[in-house]
Amino acid sequence: MASLAPKLPVEKPAIGIVIPCYNEEAVLAETSRRLDEKLESLIERGLVDRASRVYFVDDGSTDSTWDCIMRLAESNRRFIGIKLTRNHGHQRALYAGLMNAEGDALVSIDADLQDDINAIDEMVEEYLKGNEIVYGVRDDRLTDSRPKRWTASLHYWVAARFGIETIPNHADFRLMSKRAVMLLGQFRETTLYLRGVVPTLGLQSSIVYYARGERFAGESKYGIREMFGLSVGGLTSFSIFPLRFISALGTLVFVISMLLGIWALHAKLTGSSTAIDGWASTVIPVYLLGGLQLLAIGVAGEYIGKTYMQVKNRPLYMVEEIYAPQRDYQAE
Repeated sequence: MASLAPKLPVEKPAIGIVIPCYNEEAVLAETSRRLDEKLESLIERGLVDRASRVYFVDDGSTDSTWDCIMRLAESNRRFIGIKLTRNHGHQRALYAGLMNAEGDALVSIDADLQDDINAIDEMVEEYLKGNEIVYGVRDDRLTDSRPKRWTASLHYWVAARFGIETIPNHADFRLMSKRAVMLLGQFRETTLYLRGVVPTLGLQSSIVYYARGERFAGESKYGIREMFGLSVGGLTSFSIFPLRFISALGTLVFVISMLLGIWALHAKLTGSSTAIDGWASTVIPVYLLGGLQLLAIGVAGEYIGKTYMQVKNRPLYMVEEIYAPQRDYQAE
């Protein structure tokens, strides 16, 4: 096994900014301009080394995103493109970028730059204090729609009940030291949920708060369905509580059914006027038990499906090309 990077932070680190992109042609020109200015500002302040780079990861885009990335890489050696063979999903694209980017510390951020890039300054300062992971956390969710705020709050509440360690209101805007990224590389889970994985690394960390802005162009690729899928995947990847819950619920229903059966039998034998005579006594238990069984099968199937996907041991991502025409660069 290769030795891990040293624990102490580099005094003037070269940072890599990793940006997963899926059909982001509308925002790349402005995103690249802002990030170029941000890196230049950090360099002038002496916070980062001039070897710092920006890595755009094309996650199988169907528009001209990759063409835009290549043009950026040709015009400015600070930009590097990583092209995946197909769409692997946001979490895997981000993971691919982290595994292939270079730098003493890596910052991950979405292409729309709704996350405030000015928080990167404070992230680097926290890194220089010895924090190997710095989480960018929103100080409010006012820019989100009401349904999105409700679902996000529900997700974090359920995650806490399941015993999953997460950072509320933290998405994937974070800084990780080289050592943290190397430790992350040991995780080969098919269902990647980086917001749950990164806190388990156990390294010294801190939080930077920022205000999230509006998307300046294009449309979000992460709707309610994608958020629901990420939430379910994350919750079931880090906890078996749902399995235990349906076991407890099944036991409770069994006990209640036994008590109702004893009561009905007693009423029948004693001729009590409270004896149930009608369809309700039959239909209600059938629907209740049928629904419970379907729920149990669905939850168990989710875990079985995850096991099936994991044992196949397929690669988490496949890189087609790393494009950096202005410097010699060879992927490992």
